[in-house]
Amino acid sequence: MIKLSPIKIRAEKSEDIPAVRRVNVAAFGREGEANLVDMLRGVAFTFSFVAVKSGQIVGHIFFSPVTIAGAGVNNLDDVLVLGLAPVAVLPDYQRQGIGSLLIQHGLKECDRLGVSAVVVLGYPEYYRRFGFRPAKEKGLGCEYPVPDEVFMALEIKRGAMEGWSGTVKYRSEFNSLG
Repeated sequence: MIKLSPIKIRAEKSEDIPAVRRVNVAAFGREGEANLVDMLRGVAFTFSFVAVKSGQIVGHIFFSPVTIAGAGVNNLDDVLVLGLAPVAVLPDYQRQGIGSLLIQHGLKECDRLGVSAVVVLGYPEYYRRFGFRPAKEKGLGCEYPVPDEVFMALEIKRGAMEGWSGTVKYRSEFNSLG
């Protein structure tokens, strides 16, 4: 295990792209998530942040826009909802709080940038500590066949999700994950 020293979280820069790719491939043991980030990079309303330790990128987080389809969703023209995926940390740096730092920073930036809500597919025990709750509680389902407890949502703007119901749809690039 590598000793944790100061970690800097910052927005991804173009020169970070190869290192971000390496982090995602190493963290997931496959190229799917790295390919997804490469496909989504440059899409409007995507946000990408890196964790840097001693000049090396050791972690990455990515947010991309999602849509909500359903009869219970009105006036979403001025609402920005993002999906959080992926979060990746190099294996030697995992379980040291870097993923948590990335998520905390990313959610603060979402708030600063006017995002209404964030959804995530992930471990409930992990994401609950950041305020995520089952999206079903807010009337939202996922387009993918996943258990209700792993599809979660977080209101960034208090009350933003009141009256919502429908199905969250990720960008088509996510279908490449398979």
